[in-house]
Amino acid sequence: MLTIEKIIHAQRVLEEAIYKTDVIRTSKLTDECELFLKAENLQKTGSFKIRGAYYKISRLSPEEKKRGVIACSAGNHAQGVALAAQKNGIPALICLPEGAPISKVEATRSYGAELCLVPGVYDDAYRRALELQKERSLTFIHPFDDEDVIAGQGTIGLEILSQVKDVDAVIVPVGGGGLISGVAFAVKQMNPKVQVYGVQAAGAASMVTSLHDHKIECLPSVSTIADGIAVKQPGEHTFAYCSKYVDGIVTVTDEEISAAILALIEKRKMIAEGAGATPVAAVMAGKFPQLRGKKVCCVVSGGNIDVTILSRVITRGLVMSGRQCTLNIELLDKPGQLVAVSEIIAKCGANVVGVHHEHANAGSEVIGCYLRIDMETRNFAHIQEIKQALTQAGFKLCG
Repeated sequence: MLTIEKIIHAQRVLEEAIYKTDVIRTSKLTDECELFLKAENLQKTGSFKIRGAYYKISRLSPEEKKRGVIACSAGNHAQGVALAAQKNGIPALICLPEGAPISKVEATRSYGAELCLVPGVYDDAYRRALELQKERSLTFIHPFDDEDVIAGQGTIGLEILSQVKDVDAVIVPVGGGGLISGVAFAVKQMNPKVQVYGVQAAGAASMVTSLHDHKIECLPSVSTIADGIAVKQPGEHTFAYCSKYVDGIVTVTDEEISAAILALIEKRKMIAEGAGATPVAAVMAGKFPQLRGKKVCCVVSGGNIDVTILSRVITRGLVMSGRQCTLNIELLDKPGQLVAVSEIIAKCGANVVGVHHEHANAGSEVIGCYLRIDMETRNFAHIQEIKQALTQAGFKLCG
């Protein structure tokens, strides 16, 4: 049984293994509420997962430790289990989805764990891990649906209550539900007046669907840049805890997540992975109007984003926030046209970063051509100003 005493015990056990991560107050991301960020992206292994993994392993018997442990993960839980096993001197086998970010795979390997890459997503890795558990008589360390793991994650809730005086609400990423279950349980036990909300990626909204239907549902597939919360089905324990203690869960799109990652980099100098940025994405997108003017703490759960996709995420975030724009202009293929367009854009204060020119296709004027211009802009109002100036000068915008 999960109890507040168990979470308090987990807090004492974890003192030797984790950082008590800072809570950072910020006014740069939104003016809707007084916003705080719980920086679990700065935790050991770059994620909150070390908390639950270490506490679970600490409670194993000597015989279980001798046989070793097995886990499945999209990456962060893998690193947590691998490091916890290394600190306890026990062998660890980790099953990861083949598509897990290379940075997470290599980090897990660096902690001395044996790896098994499985085709598919988290749920496929989970099934393979259960097979290997039976074959090798290993102890399975579940990434979220285990009450010791949930207790370890719940220590974040205790820390937030001690770090943010009179906090009104805590917002937490949701995949399988282990983090929000622990945080919500701890917070509600200590102060029932504090609200706890979750955020899922729209392309992996298994907990949202399950809570709506009042039963555990399994999605046929998941698709999101937030790989850390790309889970098809919540757990039995986590579904029950979310049903009882969570005040609501919303979803955010990949575009909103990308915009939040970009905002955290630019305005707070913080690197967050997709899953870790979801609470900030929800706040920035206005998904919690009931929290206007309230004191709100977002759990930035991890920072292990693959650098190979970071540039694409940033580009997506730039587009989503109106910082980057592409215009298609139909004009006559005669001298002076490009100069005139460039002068208008320059006067409006935008920066041209790409130009593509091609002759018009069938159905257009014989002497017509198309001009595609990529620009760096300030915001959507700036883009509209440029479009209006071009239109007033007689240029035809396409698309």
